[in-house]
Amino acid sequence: MDKKTTRLKRALKIRSRIKKVEINRLTIHKSSQHIYAQVLSLDGKSTVAAASTVQNEIKAGLKNTSNINAATAVGKLIAQKALAAGVTEVAFDRSGFKYHGRVKALADAAREAGLKF
Repeated sequence: MDKKTTRLKRALKIRSRIKKVEINRLTIHKSSQHIYAQVLSLDGKSTVAAASTVQNEIKAGLKNTSNINAATAVGKLIAQKALAAGVTEVAFDRSGFKYHGRVKALADAAREAGLKF
């Protein structure tokens, strides 16, 4: 199997476990240039909060949008927006990406800013 197929297979396993818990989920996606995060409602149909390195408020304060500093900024912003929307506890859906580097930096920053998962 190729990298994308194995990542999507991991993502399915993670999401099936999260569905059983019935909690809002913080899902991420990363590309080579950007990282995106959003908090989805219990049904998964509506977005409670969203943040990414594409947004001007984050992009303006960064030199590069594809590093750990950018992921940390996105993690802090998504936590602030989620807390403002009344969400304090989420399940972390890493979309099959391995938990290191930018993914870990985003998760740690969100935890430090007040989200529980």
